[in-house]
Amino acid sequence: LRSQAKECNGVKAPIDTSKPNPNEVEFDNLYLDMNGIIHPCTHPEDKPAPKNEDEMMVAIFEYIDRIFNIVRPRRLLYMAIDGVAPRAKMNQQRSRRFRASKEGMEAAEEKQKIRQEILAKGGILPPEEVKERFDSNCITPGTEFMDNLAKCLRYYIADRLNSDPGWKNLTVILSDASAPGEGEHKIMDYIRRQRAQPNHDPNTHHCLCGADADLIMLGLATHEPNFTIIREEFKPNKPKPCGLCNQMGHEVKDCQGLPREKQGKHDEFADTLPIAEQEFIFIRLCVLREYLERELTMASLPFTFDFERSVDDWVFMCFFVGNDFLPHLPSLEIREGAIDRLVNIYKNVVHKTGGYLTESGYVNLQRVQMIMLAVGEVEDSIFKKRKDDDDNFKRRQKEKRKRMKRDQPSFIPGGQFSPQALGNRSSPQAISNPRQAAFEMRMHDRQNSTTSSPNTSFTSDGSPSPAGGIKRKAEDSDSEPEPEDNIRLWETGWKQRYYKNKFDVDASDEKFRRKVVQSYVEGLCWVLRYYYQGCASWNWYYPFHYAPFASDFEGIADMPSDFEKGSKPFKPLEQLMGVFPAASGNFLPPTWRKLMTDPESSIIDFYPEDFAIDLNGKKYAWQGVALLPFVDERRLRAALEEVYPDLTPEESRRNSLGGDVLFVGKHHPLCDFIVEQYKTKNTEPVDIPPELCHGIQGKLTLNENAVLPDQIVESPVPMLRDLAQNSAVSISFKDPQFDEDFVFKAIVLPGAKKPAPVLKPGDWEKTNNDGRPWRPQLGFNRDRKPVHLDQSAFRTLGHTMPRERGMPGMYAAAVPLGTYGSPYARPLLSGQQQIPKLLSNLRPQEAWRGPTPLFQQTPQRTAGAAPLLAWNRMLQSQNQYQPSQYQGLGGPMGYPQRPEDRMDRGRQV
Repeated sequence: LRSQAKECNGVKAPIDTSKPNPNEVEFDNLYLDMNGIIHPCTHPEDKPAPKNEDEMMVAIFEYIDRIFNIVRPRRLLYMAIDGVAPRAKMNQQRSRRFRASKEGMEAAEEKQKIRQEILAKGGILPPEEVKERFDSNCITPGTEFMDNLAKCLRYYIADRLNSDPGWKNLTVILSDASAPGEGEHKIMDYIRRQRAQPNHDPNTHHCLCGADADLIMLGLATHEPNFTIIREEFKPNKPKPCGLCNQMGHEVKDCQGLPREKQGKHDEFADTLPIAEQEFIFIRLCVLREYLERELTMASLPFTFDFERSVDDWVFMCFFVGNDFLPHLPSLEIREGAIDRLVNIYKNVVHKTGGYLTESGYVNLQRVQMIMLAVGEVEDSIFKKRKDDDDNFKRRQKEKRKRMKRDQPSFIPGGQFSPQALGNRSSPQAISNPRQAAFEMRMHDRQNSTTSSPNTSFTSDGSPSPAGGIKRKAEDSDSEPEPEDNIRLWETGWKQRYYKNKFDVDASDEKFRRKVVQSYVEGLCWVLRYYYQGCASWNWYYPFHYAPFASDFEGIADMPSDFEKGSKPFKPLEQLMGVFPAASGNFLPPTWRKLMTDPESSIIDFYPEDFAIDLNGKKYAWQGVALLPFVDERRLRAALEEVYPDLTPEESRRNSLGGDVLFVGKHHPLCDFIVEQYKTKNTEPVDIPPELCHGIQGKLTLNENAVLPDQIVESPVPMLRDLAQNSAVSISFKDPQFDEDFVFKAIVLPGAKKPAPVLKPGDWEKTNNDGRPWRPQLGFNRDRKPVHLDQSAFRTLGHTMPRERGMPGMYAAAVPLGTYGSPYARPLLSGQQQIPKLLSNLRPQEAWRGPTPLFQQTPQRTAGAAPLLAWNRMLQSQNQYQPSQYQGLGGPMGYPQRPEDRMDRGRQV
């Protein structure tokens, strides 16, 4: 994707996001599923972690700006943070948080154990950092961290509306963790309710940022013709530093405590990591819809074919393969082509069903029963084929290991002399001290040839074992141990064994099996309703750890699929009690925390210190089922009644449910309307005039902690200065409301224009008389001509791209000067003027790169200096819309610095 900022002397020039999108597409609305941004910014896997909470907030700001630079929305920016989730989701959240706590403690213990072993053997390790481990469980509604994040985002939005030209006419809606609902579903709810308004533009181009696969299903469920998802490009096997010695190339369990090799000629790159720039990709759902149209179109149906209805059925069938609320059916594994199998069965059976499976989020159970029983007929063959495929894979792996063992050379040099893969563009490291390296290689070879023989065995530390050695293991001993499988789905009697082992009941217990099936059917109806209409019930959940078989779905047509009306979500602190392990109790009030640890607590059984993980036929623990007890809501509420009076006013505030907040800048047409509401102190909700806000409709009410023009916006981050000349305004916003029985129609709206087709026409060869080859479309512009570089152009790039940083690769993403934590950060020369810079120019993987951050720079005053960039001169001609806060005291992050140095105020986490 294109959004690169120009760099001059290690400082990136700001990107003017008001200019046309370089990706040759214009987006109207950008929606951010914020939890997908918060997690990688607070505990990144491939770069140094932030030192404190303030650095985390700055990293989140930088990530948002990077996305904004790419997408450049023209109408709306919607930021949604996960609030209190429905009860059905809380089971998964509980499992994840208990796992994270358990795995974190186990990893810390294992790391300490290996560290002691290495030091005992004389290994060399850097001194252990005294740093409190960041508990990612704090990224849950109701914690102080999430409350602080909401304050920081309000400051960030106000700053951008004041200073960035790309935000000039933008409406910004922030739905923080106090507003109930998952982030992506709050976004979908907003889209549904706006689509039902008469002023909605049916050709709005939506862009949703998030990495979850269910966002694709949610995007298809909107039936919007222009819906795009932006997500980080997945690159497997990213190099990570060892947690003990901080060197690359091995994991903690393989660490030997060897001396660190010199990085650079003078070891100047010792503390830098080879951080590659994070790339993003677009997923165009209009192209996926083209593929689905070809896949799902059926001829000779007894009813009229409707592509939109068939898309809804396809989304529904994907739920059987797995989702966040239900376990997948035992016979349907996505890696075994379960979706294709379901589609084929669907196309064969739909002729008998007499219609589609779903309509606007409601399920026809009689037709679903026909599909499931058709799957049940082939369940036995699916299980047998799975066993055959697994055996064949193990056999091939065993043969491969034998072949590699036989062909493996006796000695492979390591370090700077290690073999390089053919075709690798990276330049080899400079040879240092070759005589010593050659001596060590000769000594190693001599030791191997003199002290060992083909019959000599070695102990774990490399020394020869006593005479007689160790008894030879079985021939296949190099294979990994397999977990015991008591179910044996490929053998006769699999259903009996499954229900006995997983549910501890006999398979002949028809009443219990029907109860499991009914709960699963309720779950399917609940999930589809959740995707198309909103949360049908905040209290419903699937009360089992495992799913039934497809062949058990008999007689489901008459099962009830309605849900209780008027259910309410949990309060934030109540949810924390339902999903947190006792190890994360420090985020709760003291008396609440005691309920998790006190042996006399009436709910102590909700918080086991250890729990079993059933691999359930999988290979890795993270794929297994965490066998945690389900939380009894009545018992939990009864226990909390006794400790509710202990809440402080601040804790009571964090425990209350909030709503969305709308922000606009002074140039937005709606700004004067909102300011007038505050002047008249109108306490009644008022409708948004749609003509003033790009057709957006909803109710506005005055906000107690509003951002108001000509009032100072205090910075919650000590390293960033208050906004003294604010012109933005905020107000509480509520989506248009509908009756509880209202049904949002899952249709393409009248007036919507179908995007131009991208796929190759099926009759291309027949209709293309001149024999032109089909040219696939790259990007959004079908008329863009691809640019080709000849060899001379590549040579020019190779000469001009900077390679002096000592990092491998012709286009190495070397860490710029001034990396935080870098001992060689270059300060400004005396009298040199600071170039204004916005956070929006940083790439997400460069969250800790660029010029020296504010939290490491001594504030410098350059008051009265004229801006250097033409970008600022251009701004003066645009209605005097310019970053007023940046003219004199511009910090390198794009934020005005405080006049005094407050670096010591960073909160530690």
